[in-house]
Amino acid sequence: MDSTQERTFCKWLNTKLEANGYPPMHSLVQDLSDGVRLIQLMEIMGDTSLGRYNKNPRMRVQKAENVNKALEFIRQRGIKLTNIGPEDIIDGNLKLILGMIWTLVLRFTIADISEEGLSAKEGLLLWAQRKTAPYKEVDVQDFSISWSDGLALCALIHCHRPELLDYDKLDKSDRHGNTRLAFQVAADHLDVPQLLEVEDLCDSARPDERSVMTYIASYFHAFSTMDQAETVSRRVEKFAELMQSVWTSKNDYERRARALLHALSEVQKKWLTSHFTGSYTDAKEQSATFTTYKHTTKRTWVAERQDVTTLLGNIQTKLRTYGLREYIPPPGLTLSDLDDAWSDLLQSEAKRSRAINAQIRQIKESLRKEFADLANDFSQRLHAISLELSGVAGPLETQQDQVKEIQTRLPTLSEALTRVAKAEQDCVAANVEENDYTVFTCQDLEFELGLVAQSLTKKISFIDNQIVSRNMTNLTPAQLEQFESTFRYFDRDETNTLSLTETSAALASQGFVYSDEDMVYIYDQLLQDYGAVTFEAFINLLVDITEDQTSPEQLRESFRGIAGDKPFVTELDMRLAQLPVSAVDYLSEVIPSTKNEVGETEYDYETWLQDVFA
Repeated sequence: MDSTQERTFCKWLNTKLEANGYPPMHSLVQDLSDGVRLIQLMEIMGDTSLGRYNKNPRMRVQKAENVNKALEFIRQRGIKLTNIGPEDIIDGNLKLILGMIWTLVLRFTIADISEEGLSAKEGLLLWAQRKTAPYKEVDVQDFSISWSDGLALCALIHCHRPELLDYDKLDKSDRHGNTRLAFQVAADHLDVPQLLEVEDLCDSARPDERSVMTYIASYFHAFSTMDQAETVSRRVEKFAELMQSVWTSKNDYERRARALLHALSEVQKKWLTSHFTGSYTDAKEQSATFTTYKHTTKRTWVAERQDVTTLLGNIQTKLRTYGLREYIPPPGLTLSDLDDAWSDLLQSEAKRSRAINAQIRQIKESLRKEFADLANDFSQRLHAISLELSGVAGPLETQQDQVKEIQTRLPTLSEALTRVAKAEQDCVAANVEENDYTVFTCQDLEFELGLVAQSLTKKISFIDNQIVSRNMTNLTPAQLEQFESTFRYFDRDETNTLSLTETSAALASQGFVYSDEDMVYIYDQLLQDYGAVTFEAFINLLVDITEDQTSPEQLRESFRGIAGDKPFVTELDMRLAQLPVSAVDYLSEVIPSTKNEVGETEYDYETWLQDVFA
């Protein structure tokens, strides 16, 4: 064990000597005995001169003076030496010499090691444990057996300088190879001298604790020196990064502030040069664009303004934190400049909003007046036509010409109504809901126009029918009135013509019931003769029927057959006789009726026929 310590301590002392240009020692006992090397070591370790001493002592007393000078220096540095005097070193007491050197190792190599409040041995052990903790094959518990396989040494190197060896590829069972590799890498790349031999660790039942501590301490100082160099570099790097960060932030602030100010200016210029076309669509588009701007672009600017303000605050805070000079933005890019520009924007927004709203109000008012003028004029024209229609007089043919002439004006009115509808659509599109300039709507006027057109059609039909009636000299007035009311009743669509089913129902209501085949023949014949079943065609058909086939007495016999010889007929009787529903409905309206004791309606066909043929 002493041989390991002697060899290790000798190598440790040689690193001091060789670093200062002195030749190495080969034996502690022999080389320290005259005190010269010991004084040289103390001057190196203490970084001071011990004064004059015997550099080539030959006498014991000279050697004693040298050794005593060195020991006294050690004691003056506060290093306690126990049970050792000059004679012990001169006489080569290896055990005491090793104890003294160990004391020096503790003082000059291990004493300044500190890790979480622990110092010297405990601090060095804790440091080694923490650095090797991530390596599962390593378990550092002491400065002896824990280092016997070389893995702990490799782990320390890999932890700090992973590029120097590949820990994962190590053969974990190769104790000698791993230890040799660690020694070689440490000596070549870390300037850690090889104080131990491979056998000192791998072939010893219990490696010498002091020797291992001395060697491991060299690792600590090597890595500490490296860390200090890295710390200096990091300090410069950190300051450079700080300045670059500040420079980048300044540029970012100025760029963003300049861009924001430019954007605020441009949008105000755009508003100043904007013009309205006078249409509601254009005004609403400009209003929608302005609303979209406030919901999108404006909010982006609000956020950007806040971000820029925060960015400047962060720059100033960072500069104050590191004691650097305050940053003053260039003229035109200060926060007060941003505030002034923002205030101008708000004023421009208010002016823009008022202009759009005023334009929309003006357009709506114009639309109201335009619609009211068209609607009121249309109503007056309708009223004039109605008055003119009601004043038609004179012979029937003259009246017929007057009404037809009035009817030719309807297309012009329809065109005018189209313009009214267009004006109303414009009002609806502009959300104009009220109009104090007129009481009419397009729907009102359309309805009134329909009534006028209907009145014209009825008037023409009436006049045509009157002309036909005037020419029917072979019918009594009662018959003519009866036939005319029948025609009007079944002319449901008021076209002054009857369809096949309407003609069949009208004839049945007069008591003339035909088979479907006969009815189709009669109807087709009327179409060939008149082009349609007009009032004239219907009257002439009835005249032919009444003259050739039907007399009052024949009709009475027909009704008696339907009534079962009763003096009255019921609705059920008519339905059982298979009269068309429309004919039943008509007869139920025109034939006088009474209620019997059970509430059933009885129709007096005798009285009705007497009135019709009177």
